[in-house]
Amino acid sequence: MMPLQGYGPSIWSGTLLTINVSLVSLLIAMILGILGALAKLSGIRLLKIIAQVYTTVIRGIPDLVVMLLVFFGGQTLVNQLAEIVGYDGYIDINPYIAGVSTIGFIFGAYMTETFRGAILAVPYGQLEAGYAYGMGRRLVFLRILLPQMVRHAIPGFGNNWLVLTKATALVSIIGLDDMVRKASLAAGATRMPFTFYAAVAFMYLMITTVSVYLLQWLEKKYSFGVRKD
Repeated sequence: MMPLQGYGPSIWSGTLLTINVSLVSLLIAMILGILGALAKLSGIRLLKIIAQVYTTVIRGIPDLVVMLLVFFGGQTLVNQLAEIVGYDGYIDINPYIAGVSTIGFIFGAYMTETFRGAILAVPYGQLEAGYAYGMGRRLVFLRILLPQMVRHAIPGFGNNWLVLTKATALVSIIGLDDMVRKASLAAGATRMPFTFYAAVAFMYLMITTVSVYLLQWLEKKYSFGVRKD
């Protein structure tokens, strides 16, 4: 802790918050991704249009702009609407909620395409065979579609997760005390920016390195028994 001038515990608490934000954002992104993929593959035109607009717009706007738009622009809009309905108080959006929901919403668009591609990679004849054996839609999904879909989705899912993890640094600009903001405060107090930002870079590297090994393990697990050409 000596090289960090006593700020080690602060950086560590920020690291834990970063991991928390990453995991919660990932959960939101997965839910939106699955819903978006199913909407794009459904036979309902309205759902297809909504999903297409969602993925096109979100993937076309920088993550930083979306974060600022949701937190600052959204806060202004909410208070204006509250004033219209007669509410006199000021509504302050929680930075944590704004951060995880925004990152989850952004990467839900990328997960939509990942899951859609994974579903399409499963031969439809296998699903028809399941129905022919008397399986219901739920059983076909759980026993045939889901296991193979996961195998096809892991590479794209892993890339999205690694990018999402690094994108959590954006929450520092809305006042959330992640490790980037902790490092920024410590660097300002000690005038040692390189030391603290290098420590943050190292922590991100550790998180992504562990993630890569876990993703490789998952890929091997779901590829067991599958012949590679």
